[in-house]
Amino acid sequence: MTAFKNLGIDDDLLQGIAALGFETPTPVQELVIPTALTTDDDIIALAHTGTGKTAAFGLPLLQRINPEERGIHALVLCPTRELCVQVASDLVNYSKFAHQYKVVAVYGGASIETQIRQIKAGAQIIVATPGRLMDLMTRKAVRLDQVERVVLDEADEMLNMGFKEAIDFILGAAENRSSIWLFSATMPDEVRVIAANYMDNPRELSTGKRNQTNENIEHIYYVCRANDRYAALKRVVDANPGIYALIFCRTKNETKEIAEQMIRDGYDSDALHGDLAQSDRDRVMQRFREGNLQLLVATDVAARGLDVSNISHVINFGLPDEIESYTHRSGRTGRAGRTGVSISIVTPKYEDKIRLIERKTKASFAKMPIPTGMEVCEQQLFQIVNNIHTQEVHHAEIEPFMGRIYAELKDLTKEELIKRFASVEFNRFLAYYRSAPDINIYPKGDKRNVRTETARPNGSMQRLFANVGEMDGVSKRDFIQLLSKTLGVPSQAIGHIDMNRAYMHFDLDSAYVDTVREGLSEFTINGRRIRLDDASEKQEKRGPKSDRPFEKWDKKKKKGKKW
Repeated sequence: MTAFKNLGIDDDLLQGIAALGFETPTPVQELVIPTALTTDDDIIALAHTGTGKTAAFGLPLLQRINPEERGIHALVLCPTRELCVQVASDLVNYSKFAHQYKVVAVYGGASIETQIRQIKAGAQIIVATPGRLMDLMTRKAVRLDQVERVVLDEADEMLNMGFKEAIDFILGAAENRSSIWLFSATMPDEVRVIAANYMDNPRELSTGKRNQTNENIEHIYYVCRANDRYAALKRVVDANPGIYALIFCRTKNETKEIAEQMIRDGYDSDALHGDLAQSDRDRVMQRFREGNLQLLVATDVAARGLDVSNISHVINFGLPDEIESYTHRSGRTGRAGRTGVSISIVTPKYEDKIRLIERKTKASFAKMPIPTGMEVCEQQLFQIVNNIHTQEVHHAEIEPFMGRIYAELKDLTKEELIKRFASVEFNRFLAYYRSAPDINIYPKGDKRNVRTETARPNGSMQRLFANVGEMDGVSKRDFIQLLSKTLGVPSQAIGHIDMNRAYMHFDLDSAYVDTVREGLSEFTINGRRIRLDDASEKQEKRGPKSDRPFEKWDKKKKKGKKW
């Protein structure tokens, strides 16, 4: 197995990558690094996302810069702010034990004045998004006449995002460059045009065929009726306990609707789309990166630049228009040598498109039946059993309580005890899925196409008013968790929620109105009583003015129960 030192990398850079835990190079690093270190040839490197492309261009880029020379000698173009920041951070980390290279990240959404000051302080490498770099060049704050090497990272993504004009402008200004290194997961016509116009007899280095998907990814698809797609999505998620997934939708509105419905149904999820403010976008992405968010629902554009190495599943809530987009979507899982699963939920008319994607990407798709309700319950049950079996026990801390525990459970046999422990969470899924219909589509005439609808709450929704709103720091997620986890209202009994600054309106199954009214009467928020009324009687009635932060739901007792 090849070691990094055999590729010609300097010892000080080897120290940096060793400190990051890198031991052996990936295929794209083995292909690119020796060529990039020893020649000024233009390079086209075709490799999937998550295969170590940053080190493949970053290490030779650093090694070939003379640290004594000032001015901008290398430029890396990235499609998104998030990738730009990540690449700049990686370059700094690689050179931790080497020369103190001046690396500056420039991107939209941050202070341009601060970025100009950083560049004037002596930037040697600029990592940039095309739009912000073009702005800086127009202001005469950046000159590219000394740039020796230009890297186009995720070139296909940049062109998909409409940056062709900016890339033409930037490459035209870097007229004294020695070489261009172009990295891309796919090779659409737009990337070929860039190569033809600006690259001189480039070396093409590939770890796989053009547009081919990662071999570490399993491709699965489910077929259902259009109005069953959300139910199918829930079953796929529930049948994979521990799933950590990115769910792709085609439009912003669909993304919002699916994420909101999943939150209402008790899933740890959130949305990422173009209407989010940058601060909200950063917050959602940070939660997902840190594993504090299990399911992220996103559009293709919003998910660009999201680099999370341990995503277990990608779920396509409908197929994308472009085959290249499917390659990028699926490439979000199975990264850094891991395995992953790409799942597509489609209606019958889109099965032909599955066949087309198979031919173009050389991926093999398996058509699978949508899990039945009892199959979901089985998967959840054995996940519970596994969690119990692997649960860490703090012997010293629990020992003082064991006498009382034994006394409380002494009338139960071992078999009864096991059943009850396993039923703690299993009962919740059983209650929901016990009468769930089979939503698979079978051949015409098959009796299994006859469906029995799932038992639900009585279905009569009532519109209610609560004197709680955004000024209290309360979100829809907070309110849903209070209703479901604290007051015991099933997720399917909670309807649409309209959150305003000082109040909210929400739909609730009428069978649970008394339960919620009685439960909320025991809580206060920011020191005032929570009031629940029929919305028709309390239109536009607002609570008292307050800008106090959300202090959790306080139960109206002397000690004050915290929600």
